[in-house]
Amino acid sequence: KMTPVLALVALVSAFGSSFQYGYNVSVINAPAPYMQDFYNQTYFNRNGVPMDSGFQTLLWSLTVSMYPLGGFFGSLMVWPLVNNCGRKGTLLINNFFSIGAAVLMGTSEIAKTFEVIIFSRVIMGIYAGLASNVVPMFLGELSPRNLRGAIGIVPQLFITVGILVAQILGLSSILGNAEGWPVLLGLTGIPSLIQLLTLPFFPESPRYLLIQKGNEEQARQALQRLRGWADVDAEIEEMRQEDHSEREEGQFSVLSLCTFRGLRWQLISIIAMMMGQQLSGINAVFYYADRIFQSAGVDSSNVQYVTVSIGAINVIMTLLAVFIVESLGRRILLLAGFGLCCVSCAVLTLALNLQTTASWMSYVSIVCVVVYIIGHAIGASPIPFVMITEMFLQSSRPAAFMVGGSVHWLCNFTVGLVFLYMEAGLGPYSFLIFCAICLSTMVYIFLVVPETKNKTFMEINRIMAKRNKVEIQEDKEFKDFHAVPGGQAEKKEKPSSEL
Repeated sequence: KMTPVLALVALVSAFGSSFQYGYNVSVINAPAPYMQDFYNQTYFNRNGVPMDSGFQTLLWSLTVSMYPLGGFFGSLMVWPLVNNCGRKGTLLINNFFSIGAAVLMGTSEIAKTFEVIIFSRVIMGIYAGLASNVVPMFLGELSPRNLRGAIGIVPQLFITVGILVAQILGLSSILGNAEGWPVLLGLTGIPSLIQLLTLPFFPESPRYLLIQKGNEEQARQALQRLRGWADVDAEIEEMRQEDHSEREEGQFSVLSLCTFRGLRWQLISIIAMMMGQQLSGINAVFYYADRIFQSAGVDSSNVQYVTVSIGAINVIMTLLAVFIVESLGRRILLLAGFGLCCVSCAVLTLALNLQTTASWMSYVSIVCVVVYIIGHAIGASPIPFVMITEMFLQSSRPAAFMVGGSVHWLCNFTVGLVFLYMEAGLGPYSFLIFCAICLSTMVYIFLVVPETKNKTFMEINRIMAKRNKVEIQEDKEFKDFHAVPGGQAEKKEKPSSEL
């Protein structure tokens, strides 16, 4: 069952971390013209000549693209940080990146420096790269298996809420104006401050405490608080089994994960789903949405309100996914999500090309955008992160998140960099490329990815072991797992040099 402690820790970690990932994705869209004016004015005050338009384009594309690049660097820090500082500890340390960047961005106008904004976008990206990987891992390890999918989608729900809040606050009547934009950028520090003050009162991941720290007593106490009852022996036993079957491998580094045959298909699946998620064109659809609505006759001054409504649909559909993932399962949502995206990209290509010949085609394009966003929100966006938690065991999970997160952010960065050129060269036909990517991801999921609903991590590992054609060592006596005074458990681990 869902206990108050579990619900609160999910809300605190998702609001304090995932929310800001979403917020910073869309926060610079609305105030872009005012920020570019500030760049121009600052340059003029320093040099006495106006900024060259090419240089301005370069500076602005850096402002946008430094965020996903920072996200990639943040993903590279996941493995060392979560193994050394724990999941909760990493989230607490991460807040300092966000608060520092928020202060710098909020004061950039007074300091009359645009370089600080670009630098802060990198820092904010590092923050988001860590947050987008550590929160799903942390919550996945805290959750009982019958709630793991629902709680695993909560971070994605808060990402969509963050995007929506940034869109609302970015309205020209609120903060998306010449005076308000520094405040809009600086607000991102507040959720971090709240998390920094509240998260220490919640338990660390019991799996981390037992399997990596070898402290059974602390793990038991953490589980009892999270579950709301005293008898947690069955879960402790399951963790011991997982620990025992993994003892031979020790902790996986990224290199050993990539070369280990027993996890080959899990790794390929994560890379395929993460590439599909980012290369399926979600950023392009958001980018195109404004123009699609304008061509359908929406007044340009009202387009920002339409954008907000699209953000709201995104939130509602992700919320729906939280409630249906445990009944329908992960696989169905992934297939349905990518399927809807695939069909809507194909129809959108047709509708955009026929817009001049039939006026009603512009309404078809609006329907395509809405259907696409529904598809992404129920499957393609939230489920891949849930699957990384579920398809890997404790020793390989941090390295798997590091690989998955790096692919996620690199593809995000690539789409941001390449899409403008793609659009210039191919126009509406660029959506056919996204259609093909959605289709191939869907076929891969259908052929390879198993259903993980309501299964223990060990059961999922057994399913994948058959595909990897390896045998799992299990059901032996736990002869080398001795409890010693003080609740510490002795562990014999292979040194990392033997991996």
